[in-house]
Amino acid sequence: MALSFLFWYSCVHLQTCSLWMSFGVYVTGILFQTASFVSFMLISHGYCIMCERLSIRERRTTAGLGCLLYLSLIGYKAAVPYFTVFLLINYFASFYVIFRRTSQNLLVLREQLSFVEEEDVHSLHGTLNTKYTMFKRFQGTMQVAVVAFIMVYMRADDTPDNYWFRVLVREWVQFCIFMYIGWNFRIPEASLHLPTIPLRKSTWEIAMPPIYSVEMDVADFKGLVSEHWHVGVVCTCTNRTRPEPIYSSCCPKG
Repeated sequence: MALSFLFWYSCVHLQTCSLWMSFGVYVTGILFQTASFVSFMLISHGYCIMCERLSIRERRTTAGLGCLLYLSLIGYKAAVPYFTVFLLINYFASFYVIFRRTSQNLLVLREQLSFVEEEDVHSLHGTLNTKYTMFKRFQGTMQVAVVAFIMVYMRADDTPDNYWFRVLVREWVQFCIFMYIGWNFRIPEASLHLPTIPLRKSTWEIAMPPIYSVEMDVADFKGLVSEHWHVGVVCTCTNRTRPEPIYSSCCPKG
């Protein structure tokens, strides 16, 4: 925003337009808009809010839409034919993913709140309710963003004053959205950083270590050689080519 202000102020009032400053405005504007939509998509997926990491499909979708939006913005700002259509299609796809994922997270949180209320688990109700409120406000913010983007891109002419006004409105709208989201997504408790109820089952099978039980009488127990038995602690077998910790009852010899 600072570069845009300096460039257009110098062009309109000082009659001096810097090529390097215009290039900086061009590049930073594209990067800012791309980063904004990638951030919105990460929030809608529930990254660090509903889950610790995204799935492979979600990561590919976010990266793919971000790259397409970046390329579409480059062509649109360079006045390449038909890139306005590509940009509108990309905006539509991005907002569709954002609203769809936000609605799914709201549905999951609503089901979890109902389950918690039925089971009378008061310790989780506050956290889930806070996250539900966050996503509900985020959904309303994205609806305001859609209206703002439609109004910005609906223009009657391409005069410099009109373009300067549209750039100012678009960048301030995104800045205010970030400020509003940051204010609503502040974390009052440490427990809100991680999901309280798992949402997705991992595709990896967790193999539990075997548990062995040994029965012996008092005489055998008294004569037990303790250096070969390690119950509940990590022991390292020295007979291996590479020492590895083994959580077991004993380390075999030889």
